[in-house]
Amino acid sequence: MTNGKKIVVIGGGTGLSVLLRGLKTYPVDLSAIVTVADDGGSSGRLRKELNVPPPGDVRNVLVALAEVEPLIERLFQHRFENGEGLTGHSLGNLLIAGMTSITGDFARGISELSAVLNVRGTVLPASNDSIELVAKMTDGSVVRGESNIPKAGKKIDEMFLDPAFPEALPASIQAIRQADKIIMGPGSLYTSVLPNLLVPGIAEEINRSSADKIYICNVMTQSGETDEFTASDHIKALYAHIGKSMIEQIFVHDGNISPEMIERYAEEGSEAVICDEDHLKALGLHAIQDDFIQTDGSVLRHNAEKIARMILEG
Repeated sequence: MTNGKKIVVIGGGTGLSVLLRGLKTYPVDLSAIVTVADDGGSSGRLRKELNVPPPGDVRNVLVALAEVEPLIERLFQHRFENGEGLTGHSLGNLLIAGMTSITGDFARGISELSAVLNVRGTVLPASNDSIELVAKMTDGSVVRGESNIPKAGKKIDEMFLDPAFPEALPASIQAIRQADKIIMGPGSLYTSVLPNLLVPGIAEEINRSSADKIYICNVMTQSGETDEFTASDHIKALYAHIGKSMIEQIFVHDGNISPEMIERYAEEGSEAVICDEDHLKALGLHAIQDDFIQTDGSVLRHNAEKIARMILEG
């Protein structure tokens, strides 16, 4: 049913990886455009010490799309717990940094590793530049760094990139131009999805594209980013930064969440995202509502297989 369709997924973080695991099971031409704004943990250290774009989000996407033995996947995700200078680093991050050094190019390094891992699809950074996220809060204060923005505990007014005009990766632009479907999210609105769209040329190409444009809304709000946000608030925040009329469909969870999960997320300052369908219709969006979640230990994840099927059947 989907043979030959070109699918572009844009984002970062765990949500993007989960969705890609579902999409890769279908006969589609799959491209993932991944944020390079991470500045925390192992990625942040490598970024500062080696002057390379942060590899963490790319690593997770490579693993999600890899078709290798489970042991190889575990090896790539292995995080060192001992060793001077090694503690906290994942082996995959080190390999991406090493391949970048060998090839002299972040995107080429990813491509070479993709071949080694037998990746099902194409993994593309939004830019070959290392990007820092900057947030202006509603109280006028400015917070720098992706990892610091949610911790500030303030309401975000506007997001910027530093440098202000990083160059979009040409291959990412080309993938958007050729896409039949463009999917944004799921993932942190301000720190995973939006950083890609703020790279000059990315949002403009999406707006020009005749592809189906879909936003996968998070199931729960995120403390420090989307406190008290409804589904339409997510769209309004995107449009405030990149212009209107870009998204046609939004997938929103509409099903039960166990009281235990509601309570656990409430401890983190999160609550279920409400699907305010009338407001979405006023924005020109068609809301796809269904039970889209499954429990993964103590966290909620999107049911990637179900969402992938519904996206590709639509």
